[in-house]
Amino acid sequence: MKKWERALVSPVTTLGEAIKVLDREALRIALVVDDQQRLLGTLTDGDVRRALLDKQTMDATVEEIMFRLPKVAYQDWSKARMLAWMEQHELLQLPIVDDHNVLIGLETLHGLLQKPRQDNPVFLMAGGFGKRLRPLTNTCPKPMLRVGDKPILELILEGFVNAGFHRFYISTHYMPEQIRDHFGDGSQWNISIQYIYEEIPLGTGGALGLLPHDEIDLPLFMMNGDILTNLNLLALLAFHEEHGGKATMCVREFDYQVPYGVIEADGQRAKAIVEKPVYTFNINAGIYLLAADLVKSVTPGTRIDMPTLLEKQMADGNGVNLYPLKGYWLDIGQVDDFQRAQADVEGQLHGR
Repeated sequence: MKKWERALVSPVTTLGEAIKVLDREALRIALVVDDQQRLLGTLTDGDVRRALLDKQTMDATVEEIMFRLPKVAYQDWSKARMLAWMEQHELLQLPIVDDHNVLIGLETLHGLLQKPRQDNPVFLMAGGFGKRLRPLTNTCPKPMLRVGDKPILELILEGFVNAGFHRFYISTHYMPEQIRDHFGDGSQWNISIQYIYEEIPLGTGGALGLLPHDEIDLPLFMMNGDILTNLNLLALLAFHEEHGGKATMCVREFDYQVPYGVIEADGQRAKAIVEKPVYTFNINAGIYLLAADLVKSVTPGTRIDMPTLLEKQMADGNGVNLYPLKGYWLDIGQVDDFQRAQADVEGQLHGR
């Protein structure tokens, strides 16, 4: 019997007996179920304290004092989604039920924070020439340029590893041997890495066709190999699962200030003058979550860019979600960006 199953009580259990269950199992929750194990409510330490303050006796039944509308998770939710739900509602425990409200499990915040292993595949794009970063990239592929004491690509990979991901694919083209020699098979991080070599550049989405499609069985993370971010990857995964659709694209707000006064007009007649207005746009942040069947729809050898691939999904009526990236994000496209990345890392090292 699993530990949560020993925390089950019936609605006619007395408060005194329920307290014994809470004390014995140390889960800080008792799960109230009927004869078919359908969840009726929960009883926590807080519920017990309130009952005692209301002068309830030890002979009172659980049904009188239980919480009748607990937050629950469903059997098809990932651990990432459960964790996001618990953080949103400040929960320490989360009952798991099936479609008929039958209790099938219990997750705790402590258990979920033990860095659960995430099986979603991760595809890192590292094949570009980095022309705008020359001469730095004359002898080194852009993802292997060092920020602080590590290559950009290693910082990206470690972000995924720290979140529990272990299945990696890396797309290469320009100076691929430097990437392979540095990362190997991934064993030093206790992960697996497979390399996808583009003999000719296939665009930002074409490398999807070179993946071993029979291994892509879950939504796939895809990320450009020149981005630094503190994105919460598990929150992104939970968002994608909650909203469904074929893809989720991370977007970043970009403000553009027109350096002139803008004239608002009705035909030939001026209506207003707006001095140096600021407009806000959502820009593509180069990080995606793609449904497995979308990945498999890209045939080997197809040359296609990600915007074109996603626009086709939109045109076909398939959902493409936007996930706002609020934290740190830097696309290292030019020398100024590379210098900024060095300063940002230096500031983090010195606590600034």
